[in-house]
Amino acid sequence: MGVTKSEIFTSEQNTIAKVAKVLGHPARIAILQHLFKINTCVCGDLVEVVGLAQPTISQHLKELKNLDIIQGNIEATSVCYCINQEKWSEIKILLNNFLNLDGSSNNCC
Repeated sequence: MGVTKSEIFTSEQNTIAKVAKVLGHPARIAILQHLFKINTCVCGDLVEVVGLAQPTISQHLKELKNLDIIQGNIEATSVCYCINQEKWSEIKILLNNFLNLDGSSNNCC
């Protein structure tokens, strides 16, 4: 497996790449949309909403949680997930700054 050489890129570039990778799966987008819609959720509910098997949902939740986009609280035998609003705000600012880069003054192509 090749080395990514992520150390040669800025912290911001690495963070944007990590966010893009986590958001790069439609199941994770569906999970986030559902969590925003209802503001809290139990993993079993996501199986019905997203239509994937519970272990698959759990893997996607793990990826979202590793980036701190979501947070979970253990309630009895279930884990209740919600959006980490602070992290989501940071991601919005980061992506907004990136997406608002303006190359219109460059007449290259």
